[in-house]
Amino acid sequence: MFTEVQIENYKSIQSLKINLGRINVFIGENGCGKSNILEAIALAGAAAGNKLDNEFLAPRGIRVTEPEFMRSAFDKGNLSKEIKISLKRDEKIILKYIIQNDNADYSKWKNVQDFNNYTQLPDKFKEDIWGIFVDFLVTYSHNSTLPANSLSTLITPDETNFSADKDINQLMTNLSHGLDLKDFLIYSPENSLLRTFVEEGQIQPLGNKGEGLLKLLRVLSNTPEKIDEIKQKLELIDWFDDFKLHQDSDIERTIQIKDRYLDKELPYFNQRSSNEGFLFLMFYFALFVSDDTPKFFAIDNIENALNPKLCTRLIQELVELAKKPDYDKQVIFTTHNPAILDGLDLHDDEQRLFTIYRNIDGHTKAKRVYAPEPLDDDDPVPLSEAFMNGYIGGLPNNF
Repeated sequence: MFTEVQIENYKSIQSLKINLGRINVFIGENGCGKSNILEAIALAGAAAGNKLDNEFLAPRGIRVTEPEFMRSAFDKGNLSKEIKISLKRDEKIILKYIIQNDNADYSKWKNVQDFNNYTQLPDKFKEDIWGIFVDFLVTYSHNSTLPANSLSTLITPDETNFSADKDINQLMTNLSHGLDLKDFLIYSPENSLLRTFVEEGQIQPLGNKGEGLLKLLRVLSNTPEKIDEIKQKLELIDWFDDFKLHQDSDIERTIQIKDRYLDKELPYFNQRSSNEGFLFLMFYFALFVSDDTPKFFAIDNIENALNPKLCTRLIQELVELAKKPDYDKQVIFTTHNPAILDGLDLHDDEQRLFTIYRNIDGHTKAKRVYAPEPLDDDDPVPLSEAFMNGYIGGLPNNF
């Protein structure tokens, strides 16, 4: 997992550091910079995948604008400075990106200094990097059947000239790029796309607006335990009984859904007649159980189209899925719905809540919220109540 992110000079973020868990929820007033944090991580992911062209940024969920306004505008001098983003993974590896654009017409963003290269990492990280590299060789080399400890005795960092060996450097770069960052997306599904099942978008298997869901469900149907898990989770919708898929996408681009209250003799109806909350749930569960979706991603406004009580239960279900070894996902949610917070267990360090705010200078900052302590013999205040009463921040204070 990624355990830390640091961002400098991106939109409303002058300088920011956040220590992440597995499940992270961001709250805060409109315009405080929640989405800017997600965009900065997505920008680093684009750099990791060497896809910094504008046509690749928007499908990742980044709101692309003129290059100067992608930087912080608190000081005019910042408008030509680099954007700096670094992420720490499992306390063993740091990925650093320095991203620049000369602000000329049609100019492209460039990653001007790539710290994924082994030779550029601080010495204190090289031992850990070497261990990961050995594991990488054993796992992905078709020619090696040696266990990691045997391979490491044959080759040591001291015996290998990394600065001169371009092939090894490339392997190290590829290893770093494979650490789940290059696939980072900001998902913000739209009802119209989920209801009509448009064809796959530029990014597969799931586009950030919901493109590709039908094909993904068809792929998942080849693994009965995964499709059964989705159906079981969809029972959060009281009327849901079952759904069926047509495997031939050229004939039928629909899902057949069964309402348990309807006459058994009536045919299934399709997704165009379904409740939009049901479609959002189907998207989220498919996203979490698929092996082909990113390991690290964000969902903006997770509460869209969902009943407050359902929001609470949804977070609990997604936490459960994310923690399963078969799925192993890390996610950042943003929300304005207090009910989302009640789905978190802040006594579990893997579940974290952050209040995002802008300080007196307008810079985006983040403060971690810990589990409320009970007063005397009373139960702790529910997080939703703490949020609505302003105890943990995240509300406007100008009216």
